[in-house]
Amino acid sequence: MESKWGKVIIHASAFFLPVLVPILFFLLSSEEEIKRLSIQALLFQAVMWVLILISSFLSVILIGIPFLIVFGIMTIIVPIIGIVKALIDERWNYPIVGRWV
Repeated sequence: MESKWGKVIIHASAFFLPVLVPILFFLLSSEEEIKRLSIQALLFQAVMWVLILISSFLSVILIGIPFLIVFGIMTIIVPIIGIVKALIDERWNYPIVGRWV
């Protein structure tokens, strides 16, 4: 039960403390699943921030606007999918970084 709510909190942290919460869960938890998920959440947020930053620079020449929209939507939708999967106790990996960890 603790693992289930820990996963929900890690996914939901994307909306309030996307760096601090995964780091705290990684350091304080003894469960491998929680550690794996916290690293994935942290990496996903970092990758999305970099992609949004690059898209922002490219939007000056109008190429980056569609990418900016897609990456912005992904930053919101992917953690919500993770929350739903955690609530039904289904193993789930973040897209893009799920296979790195």
